[in-house]
Order: sequence, then C-alpha cells, then structure tokens
Amino acid sequence: MDIEKVNSMDFGEFVDVFGNVIERCPLIAAAVWSQRPFSDLEDLKKHFFAFIDALPQSGQEGILRCHPDLAGSELRRGTLTAESQREQSAAGLTSLGAEERLRLAELNAQYRARFGFPFVLAARF
Repeated sequence: MDIEKVNSMDFGEFVDVFGNVIERCPLIAAAVWSQRPFSDLEDLKKHFFAFIDALPQSGQEGILRCHPDLAGSELRRGTLTAESQREQSAAGLTSLGAEERLRLAELNAQYRARFGFPFVLAARF
C-alpha cells in the first residue's frame, strides 16, 4: 500500500485497515490517524511506536492484556483475530496434542498470575 493511499483514507477506513496493528486496540489507530499526513510508511510506523511509548506503564500493560493466550480458549473457540490465527497456526499451536495444550495452559496461567497479563510472543515464522 502506498503512502498516498494511506493519507487519503477517511477515519473509518484507516481504523478498519490499521485497527489491529496492535492486537485488538483500534483506539491506537484512531489516535494515529489524526497525525496524518505521513511522509512514508516508516513515518506511519514511527507514529504507532511513539503513541505506545508515550503511554504510561499501565496503558502499555493494558495493550498486552488484549492479547490472547497462546493455544488458549480463543483458539479453541475460533475467536482469534485473523492475524493471531495465522501466527498460532504457523507456529504449530493449532496442532498440539492434549498433553501439550494442557501444559501450555498451565504455563499461560502461571505467567498471567505472576505478571498480570498474558505471555506475548510474536509466533511468526
């Protein structure tokens, strides 16, 4: 996608296209839209990072809380975002055996109990 197209998007289209750049946080895309025009795609990316970096720690942790557990209930229910579904599938998390799923669920629960948000890993290859 070229930057002219990005800069010409109205609010709704921009949020539709970029609303899941940060998992389930379309408000970030909404805030970044107001920073148009962007000089190039790198500039667009810098605005996303700058917005997140400017958040207090609690806001950054809130972003992490939006992420699904790896091989968790959302995967089993089929309610992952398309991006997360592709990532978890590519990482082999959709083909775990029952024992592996149980162990990962235990690890997910331990991590969440300790840190207050899910273990987040870019499971892309």
